[in-house]
Amino acid sequence: MAIKDRVLRMKEETRNKILDVSLGIVKADGWQALSIRKIADAIEYSVPVVYDYFENKEAILFEISMDGFRLLQKKLEAALKKHDDPEDQLKALADAYWNFAFKNKEYYQLMYGLGMPCCGAGRMKPEVNAFNDLVYEAISNVISKKKSNPEEACFKTHAFWSVIHGLISIMIMRTSDINSTMNKKVMDDTVAAFIKNL
Repeated sequence: MAIKDRVLRMKEETRNKILDVSLGIVKADGWQALSIRKIADAIEYSVPVVYDYFENKEAILFEISMDGFRLLQKKLEAALKKHDDPEDQLKALADAYWNFAFKNKEYYQLMYGLGMPCCGAGRMKPEVNAFNDLVYEAISNVISKKKSNPEEACFKTHAFWSVIHGLISIMIMRTSDINSTMNKKVMDDTVAAFIKNL
């Protein structure tokens, strides 16, 4: 392997290590605990080395949030592949989104700014819109199947996301006083009623 290739590989490994360690700190101690100094200590490098890879903590948070959006997109696409009917696809998308949020709370909090500033405003990449794009397509197909008004697809997509995200946000921010089973039932019933009324 050429020296140039080895250096590039080592840089990529260090960059990934910074991101992995950052997420590890967050999972152990929460987002408020993350700092450049803690990251540097954990990877056993000096603080300037971390700054060689990322301009600031915000840049690290942005990259972690994008990892979260890419992971969510994979989960959504896998859920879609299991169904051909657009109504079943909508239910599957809602379930996949719900499951992602609670299995990956740290990602979800960062991705949508729950209890912290939303990360990377104005710099988002296409992965951010994966859920809305997939939901829009499924809703458009349901509307077409039912011969409803196609001009409602954009509004209905926003309403669909708002309900699911709202229930998830309530659960994540108030886990001590809300029954998760009840909240999931609310979501399931809401999604069923939503689909029925498309």
